[in-house]
Amino acid sequence: MESVVLRMWIMFSTIMRQKRLLIFTSFLVVIWVIFVISQNSAKLWTTLNTSTSFNPWTTSTKSSPPEIPMNQSTLPTETKLREEIPKMTGHQEDKSPTETELKVREILEKLDGQIPPRPFAHLNNTTSATHSTATILNPQDTYCVGDQLDVLLAAKDYFGHRKEYGGDFLRARMSSPALKAGASGKVTDFNNGTYLISFTLFWEGQVSLSILLMHPSEGVSALWRARNQGYGRIAFKGTFVNGTSKVTAECGLILNSSSELCKYLYRGGEEVFYCVKPQHMPCEALTYVCTSHQDVSYLTAKEKNLFQKSNIGVEMMKHPKYIVVSQCNKSENGRKRCEIGMEIPTPSGYTLQGRWVSAQCTQRLLTSSQINDCLKGKLIYLLGDSTLRQWIEYLPKVAKTLRPFDLHGTGLYKKHLILDAERHTLVEWKKHSHPFITVQLYSVIDDGYIPQEIDRLPGDKDTVIVITVGQHFRPFPMELFVHRVINIQKAIGRLFLRSPDTKVIIKMENIRERNLDTEKFGDFHGYVQYLTTKEIFKDLHVGTIDAWDMTIAHGTNVLHPPAAVIGNQIDVFLNYIC
Repeated sequence: MESVVLRMWIMFSTIMRQKRLLIFTSFLVVIWVIFVISQNSAKLWTTLNTSTSFNPWTTSTKSSPPEIPMNQSTLPTETKLREEIPKMTGHQEDKSPTETELKVREILEKLDGQIPPRPFAHLNNTTSATHSTATILNPQDTYCVGDQLDVLLAAKDYFGHRKEYGGDFLRARMSSPALKAGASGKVTDFNNGTYLISFTLFWEGQVSLSILLMHPSEGVSALWRARNQGYGRIAFKGTFVNGTSKVTAECGLILNSSSELCKYLYRGGEEVFYCVKPQHMPCEALTYVCTSHQDVSYLTAKEKNLFQKSNIGVEMMKHPKYIVVSQCNKSENGRKRCEIGMEIPTPSGYTLQGRWVSAQCTQRLLTSSQINDCLKGKLIYLLGDSTLRQWIEYLPKVAKTLRPFDLHGTGLYKKHLILDAERHTLVEWKKHSHPFITVQLYSVIDDGYIPQEIDRLPGDKDTVIVITVGQHFRPFPMELFVHRVINIQKAIGRLFLRSPDTKVIIKMENIRERNLDTEKFGDFHGYVQYLTTKEIFKDLHVGTIDAWDMTIAHGTNVLHPPAAVIGNQIDVFLNYIC
């Protein structure tokens, strides 16, 4: 009996020990869980505080709110210690590329394929305008208006040897100076050293033909490589203002510096600008920016010989000097009037008696009364560079009731405004944001990237937006331009979602001086940008003003085209909106 009781007691004791051990173990587990949760909760709370404490367009590594200066820039800022600023399309290893970054890469890879590296040993091995031959196919004594004239060009080097690859940068033009007539020609590259140049004979009379060798393919390859090699050709300087104190600092689109930086963001980093942070001055005090040209070149000494004045824009068309075109009793078929959304052909038009004529639609010649009636109630926003500022200077000549309104800005690149209060018409020009190249100080207080400006506009059927970018992007790697134009395209898409009746018009960039620092500003860079812009906007319902083709037709090789060209651009614009 005692043994049974003893066994029961031992069993009971064992069960109690196991139960206490289980309770103790459970207690330890609970303590550990509480500890882990408390640690993770602290991290989560810190994360939430960081993401909600700042403007949604920016992030910051600072835990305290920034000091607010007397003159505060509207751009969001971040201060951070950085050793190296990544490229525009760069991304962290643990971050997947964005849709925009993927699109930028796709376009750049396509361009790299179209502009391959070319061997360059000596100038004599490059394309020679003198030794190359241009032959009219199926020559005739007289041609008819509307015919197409084709020229076969065989590229040869200075030894007279046929080139085996293409890629030469050519410019084809036909003209009749007595008629103030001109048009570009279409160049087809067969990538084997031969080219087909096609001219559409738009008018009757004596017509001169021209094919210029702007750069041989070896020069094109060198320019493309050099362009994408760095940002060092242009330097930016920012002026920070806080009360009566002014301090200047180095700024830029890319800054490799171990100093503390001010980082100005748009839409979480889609557009970025940096300045070295001055001591005892907040980032928000950035008020003015200007630029300067740096003695930086990414071309070799041998390559620079390709861009001497005598080697740029050399005539290749030797005979005949001109052809004769007759009307031949051909009548023009009925064409639709020009409208937004039309596909632009190549060439897109021609000049005759100094007036631009579209190649695919009918333009109306509007009277002053019709123009005033058309502009009634219109809000017109011109966003871009100084070639678009020319519009706001010219418009009062065709809409004489428009009057300038002083917005008290500073400098040539302040916001410009003209009004007709009686007809409720407003026209505003505003420069695009960085990069904007000028030695003059310009204010960044009311600065805005074009996508940012578009996002601020509600839009309606009486709102018109005209956009141009290009000239100020030529000295920088192509990725910057592609990135910006894609962001503009996306902003227009957002605008059309909220207001599909808003009219948007893209003014292409124009040609400029042939011999003005080719590495920075040459027309080859502009031509690549022109083609890229057409490609990016091709699926949007926008109007196009082909300033590139228009200035070739006019033969104006200047950054700011003369008044006659600006008048023709505005005539196309009015045909789109009236």
